[in-house]
Amino acid sequence: MKREKKPNILIIITHDTGRHLGCYGSGVDTPNLNKLAEEGVIFTNFFCTAPQCSPSRASLLTGRYPHNNGLIGLTHRGFRLNANELLLPNLLAQAGYSTYLFGFQHESPNPYSLGYQKIFKAKSNSCLDVTPLVIDFLENNKLKKPFFMMIGFSETHRPFPQYEGPVDNIEGFPYLPDVEDVRRDIASLNILVRRVDEKIGEILRSLDEADLRDDTLVVFTTDHGVAFPGAKATLFDPGIEISMIMRGPGGFEGGRKIEALLSNLDFAPTILDLCGIPIPTEMQGKSILPIIRGEAKRLHRQIFVEQTYHAAYDPIRGVRTDRYKYIRSFEKRPFWFPPNVDEGLSKEVARRFGYFNKPRPPEMLFDLESNPIERNNLVNDPECTDILKRMRLLLEDWMRRTSDPLLKGYVPPPPNARVTPPDSYTP
Repeated sequence: MKREKKPNILIIITHDTGRHLGCYGSGVDTPNLNKLAEEGVIFTNFFCTAPQCSPSRASLLTGRYPHNNGLIGLTHRGFRLNANELLLPNLLAQAGYSTYLFGFQHESPNPYSLGYQKIFKAKSNSCLDVTPLVIDFLENNKLKKPFFMMIGFSETHRPFPQYEGPVDNIEGFPYLPDVEDVRRDIASLNILVRRVDEKIGEILRSLDEADLRDDTLVVFTTDHGVAFPGAKATLFDPGIEISMIMRGPGGFEGGRKIEALLSNLDFAPTILDLCGIPIPTEMQGKSILPIIRGEAKRLHRQIFVEQTYHAAYDPIRGVRTDRYKYIRSFEKRPFWFPPNVDEGLSKEVARRFGYFNKPRPPEMLFDLESNPIERNNLVNDPECTDILKRMRLLLEDWMRRTSDPLLKGYVPPPPNARVTPPDSYTP
């Protein structure tokens, strides 16, 4: 049965958080997000198209790969979406929604061009400053039209607050050396995660008090993995894994876990489908509503991931199935690429352990079931020859189907874009 009343959409998006939340099993306390997951739906196998801020966020709003929507690098460095790109806020506004942006966005120098009708700016994009604006708006506005509200926090981007306490009880990351500096770095990240969780709790309570809960789909997500070596700006799982929690009308309830392999390409089609708005044929993602309704168990047998520019040029492409990951590098780079790794304690640990001197293989194949931290490269394993051929063909076919410019070689940046030289240590 078609819903007569279109749902409100409230999205909270953080920066560089990955799945570092208590409800995903991380050793950080996030009671408000845990509760949201317990009341709604948590997606445990959700990934972004690209492990960098602007390209990933653009895929969220366009339902298209970065090399198709044009945003293959960072907006503050001069990269841009294609002109006339179809964007979720614009499509919702055309369908009668009121569209609002609170705080941070990273898709355009002009957020009004994205389709936001009203923009609320705080003195900073921290959740500490953005949240009061959201609460004031919810408390003091009688919203007659359905609304689309994007709330962007700068957390959990570096720099982190300094953590001075003990680190013995801090859980490390399995893909990084288990040393004090890494644990201290994670403890500093945890400060920001807890801060975000507290402010999300305040927003959710305000939504309840405004009597908007039953009519509002609340979404929590992030753009890509955490800002640590081996995560952000890599195609390893810690770089492309994202949290996605939804609670509200349309079947997003009951504390369910959805384990299907999904991409943030699927987000915009899902929201349009939920709101009864036709999904443009240009969108490359799929609505997840059939999974929510129990009509399907999966949408994708594989997802595709990419990076072209972060601070520096690092063209890499990948394909991931439930079990295997194949990554191809199109330039000679170290295993972790220093100019694309944010400054911090863990970066210095990576330098000391030689990750910046170790060459990255041009091809990598991982069995995620037996080697989830992606260190045992199976490219030269004779028992994996057929798997390697299949994964290569999947990637090559996708690049051809989507007219990936990388097929023709070097992808130049836009005129006047700021690109860090590949031999730089800092971004």
